[in-house]
Amino acid sequence: MNTGVVLINLGTPASPDAGAIRAYLSEFLSDPRVVEIPPALWKPILNLAVLPLRPSKLVPKYRQIWMEEGSPLLVYGRRLAQGVQAQLDHEQVPATVVLAMRYGEPSMQQAFAQLRDAGCERILVVPLYPQFAASTTATIFERTLALHREARDVPELRFVKRFHQLPGYLDTLAQNVREYWREHGKPQQLLLSFHGLPKRSVELGDPYLKDCTATAEALQLRLAAEEVSIDIAFQSRFGRAEWLGPATLSVLQAYPGDNIRHVDVLCPGFVADCLETLEEISIECARAFSQAGGEQFRYIPCLNDHPDWIRAMAGLVRQHLAGWPQPDA
Repeated sequence: MNTGVVLINLGTPASPDAGAIRAYLSEFLSDPRVVEIPPALWKPILNLAVLPLRPSKLVPKYRQIWMEEGSPLLVYGRRLAQGVQAQLDHEQVPATVVLAMRYGEPSMQQAFAQLRDAGCERILVVPLYPQFAASTTATIFERTLALHREARDVPELRFVKRFHQLPGYLDTLAQNVREYWREHGKPQQLLLSFHGLPKRSVELGDPYLKDCTATAEALQLRLAAEEVSIDIAFQSRFGRAEWLGPATLSVLQAYPGDNIRHVDVLCPGFVADCLETLEEISIECARAFSQAGGEQFRYIPCLNDHPDWIRAMAGLVRQHLAGWPQPDA
């Protein structure tokens, strides 16, 4: 009985062009888990305001971060999947590893079809979100079940809910920071910027804030010997609802007034660099910090294809595959 593993991230446009960005945003922002506004109110806004205007504004942003091989999220996702496959092969763990995106391509439907064609009757679904949120991880769970709803031969399914306290993930994050500081020197302040979430989601029971706080506290313990102050903030706000705070941009703009002029920013909630890290943080927030009087702003890259991160993800997969009965059991 073959076993499949599908690593799933958010998604990316197929190209940095307006048409591809529009198609991606249409799928992404049509998910009721992502935008929790009644469809009767949201669809006119999406179709008459967001989709006609937003894509063209994002074109120069995506073009600034696009790699020769494609979107950073896709490039690093492929390298992670290939690395995990190689690590599992080395450890003689029989599994087929594929990459998918919740929105865009390679789609989840394509990934499951690939695993089905490979004869996989057991599939482990691994959302690449360390911290759980209904708007990210839960929508992957729902999509997985929806894609198998009408199947005659449904595979056994397992899901990884979160890995915000996985030692390998935390250790690699801390090591990534230490390696960066050894090469570039330490800052006055390290800011941990997590993706934002509407405050109402947490009030309704979403564990995301608790997960982010737990990750931040674990990182603080691992980096305590470095004697660099660490703050936590939330980025990527959208719409008029009240979001988790403090806002990353506001914190950075306030730092120079508190005589904090040398800042490094790390985004622990993203395992691969993308628009939100390479453009929003590394360019927009850096500019705002400088305009407020900051002197040195540095962005510490995500885990991407760090060898220790690949080994940590392979270990997570191996842990969740354990206990599945063997064909002759």
